[in-house]
Amino acid sequence: MSKFFALIGSYFLLMRKVFTKPDRFSETWKQFVIELEKVGVLSVPLVAIVSIFIGAVITLQTSYNLTSPFIPKMYVGYMTRETMLLEFSSTMIALILAGKIGSSIASEIGTMRITEQIDAMEIMGVNSANYLILPKICAATIFNPLLTLLSFSIGLLGGWLIVTITGVVMPEQYEEGIRYAFQPYYVVYAIIKMAVFNFIITSVSAFYGYYAKGGSRDVGRAATNGIVNCSLCILISNLILTHVLL
Repeated sequence: MSKFFALIGSYFLLMRKVFTKPDRFSETWKQFVIELEKVGVLSVPLVAIVSIFIGAVITLQTSYNLTSPFIPKMYVGYMTRETMLLEFSSTMIALILAGKIGSSIASEIGTMRITEQIDAMEIMGVNSANYLILPKICAATIFNPLLTLLSFSIGLLGGWLIVTITGVVMPEQYEEGIRYAFQPYYVVYAIIKMAVFNFIITSVSAFYGYYAKGGSRDVGRAATNGIVNCSLCILISNLILTHVLL
């Protein structure tokens, strides 16, 4: 238990170093733009591919289970929309990004730690935590919630394509279900969750990379620990946010 509280304390002490005034805003801005591409833009193809197939699968599964003649077929589109928006396009995408982004961040910073690049920055008077971690957190937290909207839109498109190809329901019924009883607040809810999840992914992964010790094997271990703990924190925060926001 003492190790757990020591770990939590070290995390918050690192975050205090991260969220300080940058020494040079121009350099922080340059890093922010670079990180936008690394943690956000480069994740778009993965999110798009996963979402279109998951949207199609959810649509097929829903249509095969709605066998009662008393249930309108338009509920296939309704259930696809609700599933994608409330859970998949935020929580599931965040868990996928935890593996992609989290491992990259932990490995990058961990390698800099064991090759003493971070020590060199500290000797030169640079706040290494602020310089290395803050742009990653800001880029992911600001940009990646847009991936929720992308995933949601492409998932619905995947559902529409599969009903058009297979004819399990009429496309008009599917489209009617998408429009039925839509609540715009659910979009806000999904975006808030994604922002929180991406803060967790970047900060926790950076924490494990920043305090990596040893050699290359230890960097791999730090990346693995970062992914596992990111996923656990995402699931816990998902439960809390759902209870608070809905």
